[in-house]
Amino acid sequence: MQDGRVSVGQKVRSVEEHARAVAALLTATPVIRLPLVECIGLALAEPITAAVPLPPFDNSGMDGYAVRSADIAHAGDEQPVTLPVTEDIPAGRTDSPVLQPGTAHRIMTGAPIPLGADAVVPVELTDGGRHRVQIYASRSPGDSVRPAGGDVAAGEEVLPAGTVLGSAQVGVAAAVGYAELPVHRPVRVLVLSTGSELVMPGTPLQHGQIYESNGTMLAAAVREAGGQAQLMHFVPDDVAALEAALAPRLAGIDLLVTSGGVSAGAYEVVKSAMTGQGVDFGKVAMNPGAPQGVGRYRGVPVAAMPGNPVSASVSFEVFVRPPLRAAMGLPATRPRVMARLTEALESPGDKRQFRRGAFDPGAGTVTPVGGPGSHLLAALARSNCLIDIPEKTTSLQAGEHVEIMRVGSM
Repeated sequence: MQDGRVSVGQKVRSVEEHARAVAALLTATPVIRLPLVECIGLALAEPITAAVPLPPFDNSGMDGYAVRSADIAHAGDEQPVTLPVTEDIPAGRTDSPVLQPGTAHRIMTGAPIPLGADAVVPVELTDGGRHRVQIYASRSPGDSVRPAGGDVAAGEEVLPAGTVLGSAQVGVAAAVGYAELPVHRPVRVLVLSTGSELVMPGTPLQHGQIYESNGTMLAAAVREAGGQAQLMHFVPDDVAALEAALAPRLAGIDLLVTSGGVSAGAYEVVKSAMTGQGVDFGKVAMNPGAPQGVGRYRGVPVAAMPGNPVSASVSFEVFVRPPLRAAMGLPATRPRVMARLTEALESPGDKRQFRRGAFDPGAGTVTPVGGPGSHLLAALARSNCLIDIPEKTTSLQAGEHVEIMRVGSM
């Protein structure tokens, strides 16, 4: 369609149909270069190779004495070998001293091996002498020596494209000389909650008011998924106020996520403002989270979700998180496993239901947490999975196996 609207029709849509409609809104983000610490959680866009070997030079694996192994071939507890110590080599020394036959250099861990040495005697096998050292054990060539390139050879691929970067990955990148890495830019998400009943946490509540929590929860979910969240102050159920609040904030945004105002009531502000503006609204055959909106508002992709907190959270997990991560080159899907129910469940047969659960990996069991109500936020906080109950299933017995989707920090 010319206005960029995603047409999903007026019928009740399946979860899969709506997921495809949301996924169609997002494309791969551009590649940018970021300092290493800022790359954590992002996907490497290109393979990186080592410009230098790792380690870049032969170095000592122990504090001790660099020697020629032939000079101490007969050393032992009863017949120690005594050698003069002619150099001190700390880590960071940049010249290249030469070890003469019949001498030793005191050396620290990580310091370069002197020319002529082929082994290091750990200080524990000596008397620790500074000017002369008694050595109580023989060593073979290469003992306690870390050879140049022993970890990574120069020119070797260190990290392939698509690697999700963590502390170990940026550590090895730094070790082979990288200060920045090419990564997929985080998706920029604007998060907005609506509702005249909302007030900021920390302020007194009046009768009929609730603390705003969806925006905070969804912005945190965006960040957990690897995206960049901008959390707007919530707006009341007023179309003009919504339009005025959004107008200056849409530039440079990849996705607008809203919660509230999408159902069939009298004060559905998001639906009223965006219907006919490129966003379609309808119902999805799922519980919780049936009312949904998807499309483009003033050219910006929109995923409009219900205002009940569990509905908003489940909608984000099912519809928004997978394409958001895919756009950044990250693994899109949560882990799914089969688990054994510890108690019976009922489900509406005409909808796919997502129930909160507590999964015990050791026992392979899942226990439902809280009831099916979409307002039960405390139960959501105690869960670590969603129990995925297919359509046309009206009841499940304790002991039956169900598919679960792991969620949250695992």
